Amino acid sequence: MHELFNLAIERSLLSAILYDPSIFSDCEELLESSDFGYKNHSEIFAAIKELYHLDLPISEDFIQKKVSIDIDDDLSEILATAPIVDIKSYIREIKDLSLKRKLHQLAMFIQDKSLNKDLSSIEIMNEIESKIFKIQSNSQNRDFRRFDDVTSSMLHDLLKLKERGNSFQIGIDTGFSELNKITTGFNKGELIILAARPAMGKTALALNMAIPTLKEGKGVAFFSLEMGAEQLALRVMSFMSRIPLQKLRIGDLDDKEWQYFQDISTKLSSWKFYIDDTGGLNITHLRSKLRKLKLRDPSLSLVIVDYLQIMSGINNKDRHLEVAEISRGLKILARELEVPIIALSQLNRSLETRGDRRPTLSDLRESGSIEQDADIILFIYRDAYYKRKDAKENIERAKKEGKQLPKEEIPMEQEIEEVELIIGKHRNGPIGTVKLQMHTIYTYFTSIAKDEIEYQDTKIEDEVDLMPI
Repeated sequence: MHELFNLAIERSLLSAILYDPSIFSDCEELLESSDFGYKNHSEIFAAIKELYHLDLPISEDFIQKKVSIDIDDDLSEILATAPIVDIKSYIREIKDLSLKRKLHQLAMFIQDKSLNKDLSSIEIMNEIESKIFKIQSNSQNRDFRRFDDVTSSMLHDLLKLKERGNSFQIGIDTGFSELNKITTGFNKGELIILAARPAMGKTALALNMAIPTLKEGKGVAFFSLEMGAEQLALRVMSFMSRIPLQKLRIGDLDDKEWQYFQDISTKLSSWKFYIDDTGGLNITHLRSKLRKLKLRDPSLSLVIVDYLQIMSGINNKDRHLEVAEISRGLKILARELEVPIIALSQLNRSLETRGDRRPTLSDLRESGSIEQDADIILFIYRDAYYKRKDAKENIERAKKEGKQLPKEEIPMEQEIEEVELIIGKHRNGPIGTVKLQMHTIYTYFTSIAKDEIEYQDTKIEDEVDLMPI
């Protein structure tokens, strides 16, 4: 193969860095040591990077100490080269040649894999797609990392946190301050399971958790396997406009409400909210769609899957094995894309036969693999819902048995009801319970500690923005 690198351009860029080490931060953002086609140049760039992060001088003597191979002649050539001013053009050229080398390697990889009779075409396509994603997103397959490199990176992150005022929140904002305190927010690479029985508000709460990220102008991908995109959008519009969902469903809006609703819609149209309501989605399709979306919109910061048990399996395996494959795939994908993934999950019906119906880890359907792969498992529990359910069942039972109807009345659904968000698993921190309020007519959740909603009727007051966007 013709050598796909330019020795002179690589040498000129390294010369510029040695002449003015302050420019290295610009180079580091765009280049990796593997982008240098000449091995010794790659070693020198890696040494410079290490010195930079250790806050040590970037000089000939210190580089020699960090490199184990003989680079005397190469350093002499670099130091004898006149430094350049326009480093961006040189970086682009080095990067372009690096990409061509990787594409050449990919072509050989495809040729080799396509002749492998032990792999299915789907498996081969997935491997190829993964490599293409890594090339396009400039991610690298990591080898073993030295502990001093890890601690240096960790201290750098901690310093950033200290500069932010020792904030509880490290990851993305969950929308609830108490939950942020316990979890530090939802962090890159985490798989979060949000589980509940039907009608507890899983989808509504997941949408609530997406709002802070959307407000920051970042991307959110929502895979809705049970509900159409229009229905999902209607829910968002309900709690953002504070117009009851039922009124929106039947179009029962007066002129002022309609104008207000249109204004809110215009404001929300700038959100990077990507909804996929494809039925029968499997982990391979989901992975492919997210990789493409991440390349199209690097600001993608949160993924929500509603819900896990509806996802299709591959190759008609036993359902427990399929769910294990799905949950493991989601966890790996969260790390690959460096975003948190919230996967909604159903709970076993058996919990409703217990005296205390608060969910536990054993209530997860096909729970073994989900519990193992998840970093955080959240359960939703609504005591008011079960009180209504019990009252209805007692009356129905009395009717069937011809007994006198119980005196208890079925409690009415309240506009605001208390909800428990139970943290059943937290890989990197404590567990506990966060109390929330559910605003039922808007399907919206707020913290009990600080209610963010100024509650009003559905009439729209002049010059009043019910929800800051």
